[in-house]
Order: sequence, then structure tokens, then C-alpha cells
Amino acid sequence: MKKLSSAQIRKMFLDFFKSKGHKILPSSSLIPDDPQLLFTVAGMVPFKKIFWGLEKPKYPRVATVQKCLRTNDIENVGKTPRHQTMFEMLGNFSFGDYYKKEAIEYAWEFLTKWLEIPEERLWVSIYEDDDEAYELWTENIGLEPRKIVRMGKEDNFWGPVGPSGPCGPDSEIFYDTMLDVKECPDPDKCDPTCDCDRFLEVWNLVFTGLYQNEKGEIGELERKNIDTGMGLERITAVMQNVESVFETDLFIPFIKKSEKLFGKSYGKNEKNDISMRVIADHSRASAFLIADGVFPSNTERGYVLRRLIRRAVRHGKLLGKDEPFLYKFVDVVNEVMGEFYPEIPEKYDLIKETIKAEEERFFNTLDQGLALIEKIVSSSSTISSEEAFKLYDTYGMPLDITLEIAKEKGVKVEVDGFNALMEEQRKRAREKRGDKAFVGRTYEKLANTKTEFIGYDELKCDAKVVAIISNGESVSELRAGEEGEVVFDKTPFYAEKGGQIGDTGICRWKDGIGKISNTYLNGSLHLHQLKVERGTLEVSMEATLEVDEERRNDTARNHTATHLLHAALRKVLGEHVKQAGSLVSFDRLRFDFTHMKPLTKEEIQKVEDMVNAVILEAVPVTTEIMSLEEAKESGAMALFNEKYSDEVRVVSVGNFSKELCGGTHVKNTGNIGSFVILEEKATSAGVRRIEATSGRNTLKMIREMRTEIETLSKELNTPPNSLVQKVKEVIKENSDLSDRLTRVKEKMLKRMLDETLEKAKKSSQEIVVFDAQDASSAQARNIADMALNSIKNGVVIVIFSPKKDKSSFVVKSSGRVKANEVAKKIASAFGGKGGGRLDMAQGGWNKKVSAKEVDEALKA
Repeated sequence: MKKLSSAQIRKMFLDFFKSKGHKILPSSSLIPDDPQLLFTVAGMVPFKKIFWGLEKPKYPRVATVQKCLRTNDIENVGKTPRHQTMFEMLGNFSFGDYYKKEAIEYAWEFLTKWLEIPEERLWVSIYEDDDEAYELWTENIGLEPRKIVRMGKEDNFWGPVGPSGPCGPDSEIFYDTMLDVKECPDPDKCDPTCDCDRFLEVWNLVFTGLYQNEKGEIGELERKNIDTGMGLERITAVMQNVESVFETDLFIPFIKKSEKLFGKSYGKNEKNDISMRVIADHSRASAFLIADGVFPSNTERGYVLRRLIRRAVRHGKLLGKDEPFLYKFVDVVNEVMGEFYPEIPEKYDLIKETIKAEEERFFNTLDQGLALIEKIVSSSSTISSEEAFKLYDTYGMPLDITLEIAKEKGVKVEVDGFNALMEEQRKRAREKRGDKAFVGRTYEKLANTKTEFIGYDELKCDAKVVAIISNGESVSELRAGEEGEVVFDKTPFYAEKGGQIGDTGICRWKDGIGKISNTYLNGSLHLHQLKVERGTLEVSMEATLEVDEERRNDTARNHTATHLLHAALRKVLGEHVKQAGSLVSFDRLRFDFTHMKPLTKEEIQKVEDMVNAVILEAVPVTTEIMSLEEAKESGAMALFNEKYSDEVRVVSVGNFSKELCGGTHVKNTGNIGSFVILEEKATSAGVRRIEATSGRNTLKMIREMRTEIETLSKELNTPPNSLVQKVKEVIKENSDLSDRLTRVKEKMLKRMLDETLEKAKKSSQEIVVFDAQDASSAQARNIADMALNSIKNGVVIVIFSPKKDKSSFVVKSSGRVKANEVAKKIASAFGGKGGGRLDMAQGGWNKKVSAKEVDEALKA
């Protein structure tokens, strides 16, 4: 058997399938074009729409090396020989071309002829009812029947994903490691059905030839497909004759980097080894996520990235590091994988800066979080759901880190309660975003319906109603007052895409009219959200569609301005700037971009000036259709994680800007009028946001500002050119008055306190209650100190109300009476909370409470 490097295996796999007539495609992004998935979890994900029958295949047979990410078993990463988060899937796919026979023959030929794995080391499994596969393995391949095991639906049947969809049996190929596995219950009869680690699954061949409907009935697909997957890491371990993927050339450079950084030797201590393997895996995954446009945050993909980085940081701390180190592993990612994945060297600086910034952020709170855990476990055998959530939300401690530490300490974590709190937070986030999720068979059945878009050149056209959807179901008509989604055979209405909002306008037909409030896509469906105002709109009816021209033109101005802004940012800040999201509306534009620090006032002004200079030059804006390769060679900017077809639309603004874009634009930059940056801020680690506007909206903004200035000028009785000086004078006068008022209040409070203390001394009171009115908490504590110094022995209770309808209090004691007990009692008397130390405590109520009421409560 050959000893091959991982790079050789990649190349041999692609060369083999190229020789079998497969189109070799590059890896897609880890961010899939699929609202149901956070990440690309398998090699077939980029082709899901083809398997589902929602998209026609461009090539009948394809082969890829696809980067994938799974975090469902993250707690096992580093502890087992094969668990990883980010991995590479070697896959060959057939879309209605070849089926079981060829798939099996190709797999066997590649493994036994090209990789030269001895046939006697290979076993297979098949679905228990798949006699066709059994015959192909025994008769075509000549495999001994004893080396074919039949398994049930749980092991050897794929899909459907959800209640209905494509599905089919599969056949897995196993490599006999011939390891002497002590855990094997029956070594003499051991085969791939055994739970021991002797047999390693290396390749899965899925025969997607069936379809399950909503009733659970299974029938045959008209077009049968093949979907296969072989993990590069696993087959590399086989070819390099090692027991763990972490001992292959894909991971050894990371292990050696750890040995150098941490001063530890791999293989000497199992706990250290686990930490080194976690760091190796998570550094790779983090680098690839950032390269594909993910940045650390507290939600969805960003949270997964944050979790990976912080988990690796914690393992680095276990190895003795108290300062950022993970960013240094980006060098190794680039060295090992940069040649095959160009996004790594392209985004090298950004990846490094993002990881380092996240490490610094976590190191700032890690010690506090660890101290809190120590405090919790010192007095309890359980970390409550609220405490676990606080560790996550306040100290940035991902749950799996808390679980790992809890396991080490021998305590439990209330995971269900934590998950409930997390789901509440996600729900709030979803409601805030207002996401639209279009799901359902109605849309799938219409998936091949095409709408011709003519909106680049026309804003009005006659069209035919092809379909109407209301409440998720196809209907034949919409009556007056009813609303639904309408599909036409052609349209001038731009559907929301690439950050640009959808068009609005009017639909007219004989004896009827409707208002289109939005236009958007569901897959390839071009949907018009339409409400009928008069008449009845029916399928097959002819109608006239008319876009709101003013709104479209405003949107086009902002879209072209966005391109100019992107180009200007790269010229002013550097080539590392990449688009990380955008919104193009009729009234404003929002542009997210990769950059590690806030823009200075000078940089913002420079960008703004540069964009306006291009606008004043009235540079023609041109569009051109070309192949994706031609576009990239021409220097057109493209979003790495965006899915492009082979033919793309390139929008150019002279020599200033060139981008791949399907949106609508002005004819020349002079049409934009003017451009103003409204705000610049951070959205997440390594991502900044600029909000801006152009055209008529800048005029509107100037008028609003002028009105405000005129109002201020009138109110302050000062001409506009003296406003700044006048405001400064008013602020100073205000500050002086505030200081004088504070001094008067302090004198008044001091006099009132003296009177209260004098009465207390005369009547030998041990407890003094004083109302400090609207004093601050610091002032209340000072008053309590003064009072306690005066009465020497006893308790002082100072009530204060800095907020309306709420009261707070401070309790200070000389020692004979416990301040915390007094605080709890007076707080509970009025439905509040209180507590603290023996000598000082505090609390409050969600209502006004007077000193007299507290006095009476104490007497009671």
C-alpha cells in the first residue's frame, strides 16, 4: 500500500474522477445557500437543490473536495482518534446519469487500483433489503459474501431530511485496521457491525433513487442520483498507517507548533495531548469560518466561531498560556492548506487579526468567569441554569466549557434550563430581525416556474399571471381586500437580492387594480406581494405591471453609491477591506466591511470626499455579462461566500470600481447627486458598519438640519453662526447652577441630618433613620458614615430616591447589630430586596417609601 500525503490523495481523487468524465468543481463556502442550515455539513449540501428537483444540473456528473463543518460532537474533539469540527469531504455525484453499478465500480477502482489498498482489508455494508447492491458487490466486484454485512434503516438508509423528500439506501466501505482491540466482545467474529474500533468507515455511497411523500409512502424517483462522501482525514490516516487523524500530515504541523509554543511534548501526558488536539482542530475551523465571512458574535454562526476560539483559548490556558496564542496557528493553516484553499492566503491578515481580537476579549473575562465557577462549586453541587447563562452572557463562557469544567469539578449543570434561556434569547433576536422563512411544498412544486426580469431597461410591462399563492397554498384568484404572492411570466419589478430591497408599485388589469408592497425570491420563484384593491385577479389573466419609479431611482442611487463607498474604503484603509453585508434601500444604504478598528474623523472625511469626487465627475456606469472566470481575471470584486452562476453581471464605474452585481444602478455617477456618511460603528469583532445616504435624501437631511438650526437659533435668541459659542455658554451656566444647587442641597441635608442626630442622642436611639431625598448612592453612603461616627454605637439607615417611584437604602452598623439582617427585614416589609455584609448592607423597593414608614415598620 502506498504512503501518500494528504495533498497527493486530494489530487489523485480529483484526477481519477476527471478521467471518468466528471466536472471538477472547487469547494463551496462553509456558509450554504440554504436557510435551514447554519453550515455546509456534507459534500452534497451545495447540490441540495438539484437532489430536491428544485434546480436543473449544469453537469451530469461532478466531483469535489468540499470543506465541511459539524459541531454536534464538539465535546469529543481531541478525545477520540477521529472526531473533528472542520473536515474535507471527497465526493463524486451523479445527477440522473450513472447509478449504483458505476458508483460501486468507481469507488472500488480508486481504493484498490489508485490507492493500492489490499482488497482483503476492505469490507462493505449494505441496506438490509438492497439485493441489487449485494449482487453488484459479489458478482461485479467479486467481493466475498462474508465481507458484506446487511444493516437496517438506521445505519444504511439516507433521508429524507424532514417529513418528505429524496431518500435511498447506501453502501459503506470499511477498512480493516487489524488492530488488536481489547474492547471487542468477539474478536473471532468481528465485522463492521461490531462497536469496537477495528473497522474504520472510509467511504459512503448513497443511492438517492427514492422519494418519500408526506404520508410516509416511498416511490422511485424518475431521475436517480448518486451522492458519495469520503473523509480526507480518515483516508489519509489509512494511507499513512496511523491510528488517529491527528497523527497525519494534516495535523502534525499544528501539534509541533503547540509543542514549541507551550513547551510540552506530545504523547507524554494525555490531558496535554487532548488540549493540543483541540487547539489544532479549532484553529483550522476558526480560520476557514472567518475566511468565509463569519465573525465572532453571540448568535448563530458567529456564536459557533466564538465558541471554537474560546474553547481553544481555554485549552491553551490549561497548557499554561495567559496571553493570546491561537492567532499564531494561522501560519500553520496557511502552510498546510493555503495552496488548495486560496481564501486562506487572501484573508490571512483578517483571519489573524480577528482571532487575536477575540482572544484578547476572552482573556479579559476568562479569569473572572473561572473565579465565579470556583465560587459556585465551592458551595453547591450544581451550577444553576441562571448561573450557566450568566457565565455565557456576561463572561462569554460557552456552555461546553462550563460543562467541561463542571465535569472536572464533579458538579452538575442545569442544561435544560440553560437551553430554555438561550431559546428565549434567540426568539427575541429572531423577532427583532423579522426574518422571512419560506418553506413548504407549494413553493417546491412551482420551483421550475421562470419569470423573465426586464427591469434593468423597463419599469412598465404587460405580463401574464402564472401562479397565485395565498397562506402557503396555490389558489386560482385573489379578490378585493385579499393579499397573496403572485408569479408573472415576466416583470420589471426587482426582487430583493444582494442587499437591495425589492420594488413596489402597481398592478392593473381589466376592471381591477392591486398594490405591490414588496418583491422577493423564494429559491428561483420571483414573488410579488400583492393586495387587490378593486376587482378579482385570476391565474392566466393579462395585467400591466408598473414599478414605483421614484423609489426605484432612489434605490439605484444608493446602490451605485455603495459600490463607490466599497472602492473608496479599500483605497483609504487598505485591500483587507471586504464586504461583510449590505442593505440598499430607497432612503439609505448600510455597508458592513472587515476592518479591525474605528475609522478616524479624517478617514471618514477622506472616504466621503473620494466618493463625492467621483459623483461630480459624472462617470458612466456600465454593465457587462461575462463568464465568472473572465470577471475574476478582469479584477471584478466578488463576495467569496456568494454563489455565482457561470455567467455573471459586472458593474463598472470607470476605473474606480468593478464588482459582480445583479442590482439596479444609475446610468452615470452624476445621477447620484451627493453622498453623505451618517454613522460609522462596530457590529461585531472585526466588522464595521457605515450608514449613508445619497440623492434626494441628502437634500431632505439638509433641510431637516436647517430647520433644527433655525429652531435652536430662535430658542436661544442667537444667530446661526454664533450657535456653538452660545451652546457652550448655556452648558457652562447650567453646570454652574447645578453645582450651586448641589451645594445648597448638601447644606440642607447636613442641617437635617444634624437635627435628626440631635433628637436621636436626646432619646438614646440606637437606630437612626434618615431620608436623604434624591441623593445619589455615593452620597447616601457618605451620610451613613457621618451619622454612624456621630452616634458611635448603633445602626444608621439612610433612605434615598434618585428615581421616581423607587426608593433605595443603605444600612451601616457599628457591630452589635448585623446590617445585613436589618436590610433583609426592612426590605421584605415593603416587598423589596436587601442584603450585604455585617457592617454595611443595601437594598431597595419598587415604590416610594418614607423614613416615617420605615420607623413604623421597625417599631412593629
